[in-house]
Amino acid sequence: MKFYTAHRAPNPRRVAMFMAEKGLQIEQVRIDLGANEQRGADYLARNPFGRVPALELDDGRILCETRAICTWLEGYAPEPNLMGEGYDERAFIEMADRRVELHLFYGIANCIRHTHPGLAALEQPQFPDYGAAQGEKMRETARWLDRVLATQPYVAGQRFTIADITAFCALEFGRGLMKFRPGQEGMAHLQAWRDRIAERPSADV
Repeated sequence: MKFYTAHRAPNPRRVAMFMAEKGLQIEQVRIDLGANEQRGADYLARNPFGRVPALELDDGRILCETRAICTWLEGYAPEPNLMGEGYDERAFIEMADRRVELHLFYGIANCIRHTHPGLAALEQPQFPDYGAAQGEKMRETARWLDRVLATQPYVAGQRFTIADITAFCALEFGRGLMKFRPGQEGMAHLQAWRDRIAERPSADV
């Protein structure tokens, strides 16, 4: 198998962290986003949307979209379980994961893509006002998550799951390019959770 990834890109990092938690070693192929390699004919033949990550399976099929790749990997390497045991737990973990993906992760990504000059080449046209608004909406979700983490140790409940990976990679993306620090904005529980997750070996991928 081959894992197509890109340095510092948050979605590939989600998959890389998921793989690290499962102890999987998969060959990595680095795509240089700055050089627009994701728009080259070679990569577009694998993913016509020109996005990373992508997972090339041993039979030659290409699996794209972060959540789909993680679902495949969960079946390929079931332990440790990160997406839920049984329909009930799976549903609640998916709800938590989707909430942080849609309202935290994408808010941070949209803010950065539309306000940071370094990403202008990837996001044309940029809409700075939209990006700024997304930054504010993201903080609404962060405050909600801070309240959730005041009552439970992990995003989806009592154990580490894919929802924690999504939320952590979102915050780290915001930490780097938005300079967002939850603790500096009164979100002590979210900051403590972030610092605890950052101590996991998988956080270093």
